[in-house]
Amino acid sequence: MTANGSRRSGGAGWVLVSACPRCGGDSRRCDCETRAAAPGGKPTVRLRMEKRRGKPVTVAAATGLDVATLTSLLKELKAACGAGGTLKDGELEVQGEHRDRVRSLLSGRGYVVKG
Repeated sequence: MTANGSRRSGGAGWVLVSACPRCGGDSRRCDCETRAAAPGGKPTVRLRMEKRRGKPVTVAAATGLDVATLTSLLKELKAACGAGGTLKDGELEVQGEHRDRVRSLLSGRGYVVKG
């Protein structure tokens, strides 16, 4: 018991700290996702198709790229596909089914494309 007679009034409560899957450090302070790829290594991009309100969306999840690079890459993809798109949570979303076109463009730029 504390001086005022209640244990609930003080303290920060429960704090759950999760570890980063890459470096094993505190995930709240980790910047593994924002750092660029290691020198000599090629960034990896995973492609997948999703349906949103019955319409196809091509999603490219890139690891190891900063926001400025993702924004410029999205602009190139939208122009090449002739479609709209957005950047959400570090993933490039292009409206429509453009996996083949996105795969060829990204592999031509030197990215490792999976999916």
